[in-house]
Amino acid sequence: MLDYGLPALTALFLWWFSTGLILHLDGLRPETFRWSMAAATLLLLAALWGLDGVADDDTPRGAYLAFGCALLCWAWIELGFLTGWITGPRREALPPGATGWPRLRAALAAVLWHELAILGVGILVLAVCWGRPNMVGAWTFLVLWIMRTSAKLNLFLGVRNPGEGFLPAHLRYLGSYFARRPMNLLFPVSVTLGTLACAALLHDFLAPATGPERAAGAGLVATLLALGVLEHWFLVLPIPVEALWRWGLRSRGGAPARIASWDPGLGGPLDSRSLRRLLDEVAAGAFGQVESLRGVVRTGSGWIGFSLAGGRPRLEDREAGTEPARVVAIGRALDEARLRAAFAACARPAAP
Repeated sequence: MLDYGLPALTALFLWWFSTGLILHLDGLRPETFRWSMAAATLLLLAALWGLDGVADDDTPRGAYLAFGCALLCWAWIELGFLTGWITGPRREALPPGATGWPRLRAALAAVLWHELAILGVGILVLAVCWGRPNMVGAWTFLVLWIMRTSAKLNLFLGVRNPGEGFLPAHLRYLGSYFARRPMNLLFPVSVTLGTLACAALLHDFLAPATGPERAAGAGLVATLLALGVLEHWFLVLPIPVEALWRWGLRSRGGAPARIASWDPGLGGPLDSRSLRRLLDEVAAGAFGQVESLRGVVRTGSGWIGFSLAGGRPRLEDREAGTEPARVVAIGRALDEARLRAAFAACARPAAP
């Protein structure tokens, strides 16, 4: 019984604990990030060295060690991303009203360095493990890579529960790239293929002819794949997933930031002076802790794009019809109802 239960329990614990630890580290003060990344880089080098050392060890011990080393490699990528060190050349929210190719291009720019980091580390892991007796490290990294890519695509296409609460404050702008809808066409394909692959690995794991060394590796990878499928279901089920890692999220302190996005639907042009005063009030904290506010609205003199980041409001003229009217706000304890009402009030003629 232990031969069957130990791989599943090991993979489950490492998945849960490593996720919470990374969430804890990215919630610390920004000046600690360099030390976290320095330690993670040393662990990455040790993990690659360890993968090379166990790649010829086709035993249960070798399977567990390879699995742990692959998770350390992946942890370096995730920590680099969530601390903001390895994200992309674009570090701002999606422009309001962006759709189609402009939205895809902006989303790719927001995570480009992260994708290249995955590719680079993945090539190193595969180069070390490929064609050798112990391939558990390579399969582990590939499962993480495929399932994370699938999750990103589903977030981009739209899910019910995108989980913005897992984004640290310095990455809240990434939530603007997520689409919200009950489900998208890719989701059933993702979970079906993931479930079938998991079933195939479980069949190999439980087959009587499978030796203990192969069973350990199959059990570890199958459990990780099942957890990846479970994470996909988290995206569409209205459940508080953050509760699983509340201990890791405590380092961020306070209420998690959230995203509000709406069509102003004002029924008339805004008064630009009222809009400027509103932006000043938002910067002063009148509507909660707003980290970013962006939008495009119509005024009496034309269209205006506005933004508020770092407490500094900015307005600029836009051409009519290039972008639909839209407001996107990101912040903690955001009073969305009052903010919507305040924008609506700006549509009334300004007092003389």
